[in-house]
Amino acid sequence: MDVTSEEQVEAGVAKTITTFGNVDILVSNAGIQIVHPIEEFTYAEWKRMLAIHLDGAFLTTRACVKQMKKSGKGGSLIYMGSVHSKLASVLKAPYVTAKHGLIGLCRTMAKEGAAHNIRANVICPGFVRTPLVDKQIPEQAVTLGISEEDVIKKVMLKDTVDGEFTTTADVAQVALLFAAFPTNALTGQSIVVSHGWYMQ
Repeated sequence: MDVTSEEQVEAGVAKTITTFGNVDILVSNAGIQIVHPIEEFTYAEWKRMLAIHLDGAFLTTRACVKQMKKSGKGGSLIYMGSVHSKLASVLKAPYVTAKHGLIGLCRTMAKEGAAHNIRANVICPGFVRTPLVDKQIPEQAVTLGISEEDVIKKVMLKDTVDGEFTTTADVAQVALLFAAFPTNALTGQSIVVSHGWYMQ
């Protein structure tokens, strides 16, 4: 679905409920990346980035929370943040802004959902070798005037403890933890999965 479309999100969640009977877990994971210095971003690019990351999270959350409350079973809201939910990097102003915003949405939902056994947490991965990251490597090489190998070693992985990318399996393990955790003891939190790039 297009997560920026209110109609598509509502229809998608309704179809999920019809098919499976309930919504127990939301993983808000839609995202894109555009890499420029701030003065080269168009207003349309800025708005598109915030719409997909933040409006999408809002719309999917609203649709799922209605059902989680109605069912009386509660549920787990999981937002896909980033190390950029904690730190900033050059060339990524709207992305960093959006990922910081997800922390605020999560914390608010943790408070609003508590009485209904609805938990909210954020996964904050480091660089995961996905098509989104693969697209950034040549873009950053051109913008920074360095080789693609140097983008990987000296930009993306330079602050990790072992020079390794985070994997989708690493992220999935944390998603499973958040999804399965049964109480409000673990809500409003963000876990960084980044090979030590960011430590808190």
